[in-house]
Amino acid sequence: MADHPRHDSVRHSYDTVAEEYTTRLHAELEGKPLDRALLTALLEQTEPGAVIGDLGCGPGHVAAWLAEKGARTVGIDLSAGMVEAGRSRFPEVEFRQGDLLELPAKDGEFGSLVALYTVIHLEPGELRRAFEEMERVLRPQGLLLLSFHVGEEVRHLDEWWGHSVDVDFRFLDPAHLTDLLESVGFTVEMKLERTHYAHEAETRRAYALARRT
Repeated sequence: MADHPRHDSVRHSYDTVAEEYTTRLHAELEGKPLDRALLTALLEQTEPGAVIGDLGCGPGHVAAWLAEKGARTVGIDLSAGMVEAGRSRFPEVEFRQGDLLELPAKDGEFGSLVALYTVIHLEPGELRRAFEEMERVLRPQGLLLLSFHVGEEVRHLDEWWGHSVDVDFRFLDPAHLTDLLESVGFTVEMKLERTHYAHEAETRRAYALARRT
């Protein structure tokens, strides 16, 4: 795995909260009907037998949900703690540790990709590189489902559920991300936004469904 030192604080922060994160959020999709609908749409359009990659998978609950629906899934996360938690809870998912800027995957390995609230931890100048990597590991005509918080602010956490952390959550401009995706070889087929659910942090959320051309 490539060494990206500026990501060390993110990695360490998620290692620190991995056990509690898994306990609190392993079933979060039960309260997110729109997310489930979009994942279903992705699944229905994925080539039969093709692997779906879940980037920034955390403990793998999204990959596991897709696996329950019959998909072959691979979860990739920066945090070794998250990967370990996922392997313990969801043995039906293959897990790999890796960075969005150099994904541990072969060219064209995945039929579809999911990246839910994953690029929010990247520096602005790293987004294009991450999207180039996503384009690389997708098959031609493969789909990417992306989600993120809408806005311009950066929220920093130095405490999370009672644990000491050092992590930034960057809000993003949907138009800018659309431009970046299209500049590296994607066609954005769908964009939508929603308000937060009652159990979520109070942010506006955006989704994009993009196809590798």
